[in-house]
Amino acid sequence: MTQSGEIAVSGPSLFAAAPCRVVLHPADGPGIFFEDTRGTRAPALIDHVVAATGPLGGRNTVLAREDFSVATVEHLLSALAGLGIWNARCVVDAGELPILDGSALAFAQAASRLARSVPAPITLSRALRVEDASGAWIEASPADAIEYRYELRYPAGSGLPDQDFVWRGDAAAYLEAIAPARTFSLEREAIAMKQAGLFPHLTAKDMLVIAPDGRAIENRLRFPDEPARHKLLDLIGDLALLGRPLRARVVAHKSSHALTHQLCRAIASMPPV
Repeated sequence: MTQSGEIAVSGPSLFAAAPCRVVLHPADGPGIFFEDTRGTRAPALIDHVVAATGPLGGRNTVLAREDFSVATVEHLLSALAGLGIWNARCVVDAGELPILDGSALAFAQAASRLARSVPAPITLSRALRVEDASGAWIEASPADAIEYRYELRYPAGSGLPDQDFVWRGDAAAYLEAIAPARTFSLEREAIAMKQAGLFPHLTAKDMLVIAPDGRAIENRLRFPDEPARHKLLDLIGDLALLGRPLRARVVAHKSSHALTHQLCRAIASMPPV
């Protein structure tokens, strides 16, 4: 945030390694929008999600409209949805949002100055399930309240034990228990990415890297189950692409951005309840 009171967040991006500044404004209409400095807007809706390209395609969420695209929007969307903010205009001066410390905390702290405006939730008439060949799946079923669970399951020897985390729609709980959770990679993944010339601007002090023995390399876990909390953070951000809160019980098992996008498309195509 700036001293003038402008709601702004700045920093280098994860994939492009370029500086980016995003300024948050109340929306002049319902919904969350991303906008470039020319005024071109991309609504934060599943219909505007495009496949990420490059060697790490699928590891973030990208929105596009006309000749404007913006990548890695999931952490800011998570912060907005987690705090119950569904009307916002997010003006960016680059094609990818800042990664900051890998969490949504700075976005949530900035967004907390915007007014909450929670529209009528989406409800389900039946359960929906999407899955992929890896054994990952997400299931959403009718419920009287929000309950989102992420089940993290990595192979033995990865350094990550099985861990789950649940969010029930409370903004204070989001800010305290989910927003600070950082994105992470396994040590072998980080080494492979560095050898491929990726992320030259980052070290294990900047981004959470998990060793085979479960410790954080040159870093410290904020929570014992921080990886599961971050995966839940991503899930909340991607479900925000529905444009309204999803009042449902959602269980995500080993799932990715792509699988959540698939679930969003399935829900968006259902007749309204």
